[in-house]
Amino acid sequence: MSNSGERATASHVAPNVRALLPLADDVRIGAMQRDRWIDYARASAVLERLSRMLATPARDRMPCLLLHGESNIGKTQVIRKFVRDHPPSFDEERGVERRQIISMQMPALPDQRRFYSALLFEIGAPHSPKAGVSVLEGLTRTLLHAMKPRMLVVDEVHHLLAGNYREQRASMNLLKYLANDLQMSVVLVGTADAVVALQTDAQMSSRFPPTELPRWGESDEFRRFLHAFERLLPLKKPSSLAQRDVVEFVLAATGGLTGAIAQLLTHAAELAIRDGSERVGLTHLEHVALVTA
Repeated sequence: MSNSGERATASHVAPNVRALLPLADDVRIGAMQRDRWIDYARASAVLERLSRMLATPARDRMPCLLLHGESNIGKTQVIRKFVRDHPPSFDEERGVERRQIISMQMPALPDQRRFYSALLFEIGAPHSPKAGVSVLEGLTRTLLHAMKPRMLVVDEVHHLLAGNYREQRASMNLLKYLANDLQMSVVLVGTADAVVALQTDAQMSSRFPPTELPRWGESDEFRRFLHAFERLLPLKKPSSLAQRDVVEFVLAATGGLTGAIAQLLTHAAELAIRDGSERVGLTHLEHVALVTA
């Protein structure tokens, strides 16, 4: 009788979370600190689009994309999910690693030498960062032609604006060159400043159509997101995060930013474990918002 009651109580969490419920408080709290993926419609749409781009046969003009949104909206998490879903493999016959996707960050001070150095570092290629641009370019092209990536992802592309006009143009030409030379898709990720940077080049703005991850607003999709998040919290009682007063407070406290929402809910769940209530209530959310304000 007791076991069936426990199973009924645990139905509010995902199956892989149920095993955490009997564990010590600190263990459950530690489990919540790990990265987790919560599927939602707007992220799924981006992932599906990236999958279609990755499956495009090599051709002269490969599909490209600019994914943009405010800081902490979840752009990088979407990209990391996509990269995890397409892990590298090793070609035993040729003795080279095959990576369908190479993901890197635009250097904070963008120029060609720093860009090539960052790209070579990402693929684990020994090189001298002080080498000339032509040397780094030659090494990069040789290695990438051997690895045959299908997609290059460049995060923090709004860093382009840190350079002067000439450096911005050179960096953008470099991105176009790599896409053409290697016949691979290029995905740029950044804030709204990235849109501004690309609009200075007509070819770049047409080559990289923008797709935005917007802030959350009150909607059925947002309530589904909160419900999915609740199922990943190792709490022994349901929290009903999708109820109206909670939805309104969470949006007001976080501005609808996905990262801020995740942080608020995780800290509130930790508080609920420590005070023994085992469910997130409005008072937990208010306390966390006040402390972190």
